[in-house]
Amino acid sequence: MKLNHKAVIRTAVLLLLLLPLHHTPIFGQQKQTREEYVKTFSELAMREMSRVGIPASITLAQGCLESNNGNSTLAVKGNNHFGIKCHEWKGKKIYHDDDKRKECFRSYASAYESYKDHSHFLTSKQRYASLFELNPHDYRGWAKGLKKAGYATANNYATLLTRIIEENELYQYDLVVLEGDLDDYIDSTSLPAGHDFQTHRNILLNNSIEYILTEPGDSPESLREELGLYKNEIYRYNNLYKGINLEPGTIIYLQPKRSKAARGNEIHKVEEGQTMYDISQIYGVKLKYLYRKNHMTEGEQPLEGSEIYLRRKNREPVLKLESTQEKYEEEEMQFRFEY
Repeated sequence: MKLNHKAVIRTAVLLLLLLPLHHTPIFGQQKQTREEYVKTFSELAMREMSRVGIPASITLAQGCLESNNGNSTLAVKGNNHFGIKCHEWKGKKIYHDDDKRKECFRSYASAYESYKDHSHFLTSKQRYASLFELNPHDYRGWAKGLKKAGYATANNYATLLTRIIEENELYQYDLVVLEGDLDDYIDSTSLPAGHDFQTHRNILLNNSIEYILTEPGDSPESLREELGLYKNEIYRYNNLYKGINLEPGTIIYLQPKRSKAARGNEIHKVEEGQTMYDISQIYGVKLKYLYRKNHMTEGEQPLEGSEIYLRRKNREPVLKLESTQEKYEEEEMQFRFEY
């Protein structure tokens, strides 16, 4: 059969004209699916919910919608997953047609920075303050509240968010956080923890939690500035009190500690002078869970030689000293971060 080359060329041109005008992938590349997007960013959304109180379902739905599941120009070229415009932004910028031509949008070094700035954007603006008074599992209320507060101009914005949440069952991620199962969920799914902290220091890993060792002259405030953290994160994650002097070589966690120690660390035998706080830092386990596993109340300290259970509940009472006023972590969902 003899091919009509002109007809073939005309057909190819017509097919190209019929392709979508926006977010068209380069030949050889495939667009990320919604399922893949959610799988990639669900842990990050849940960590942000645990940290600042924005429902993970809302964060994921906004990410899916605003970034076209990570395939939009803003997401690909500027790591901007939430369509946040420049406003008072002092960082890198990217220009893109939106309501007007060549509008200014924020550009980030990584998707992690975009998610973090999304949290900061919502927690720092007074117009979104009422959202944090809602039940954290009320994703419908959050969707309506975001539209009412002017996050997006589309009249059906709340409906679109709700549809994405319900069609993809994103509310399940809210429940993981609210029921205190985030650590177990992450363990079971083996999701990576890596975050792009811009620092000269070695970012170490313990119990799948990122941490650093302090150097001479470090303070919680200087570390917060260097690592770009929220105002209270270092205090909260490490049970520190304001005004503390950090000794060189101190473990400082950059993420929340977990509900139990890593596999292989079942029991800790208390050494002379060790406190429950020391054990919490050694294994990256939250104080409140250590106390619960060992039938202890806040402030109680174990005697030298006692066995502290790190992964499961101890059936026997622990030998304890008299109670002291040890600093204790506040419940996660009851703490508002400032920047």
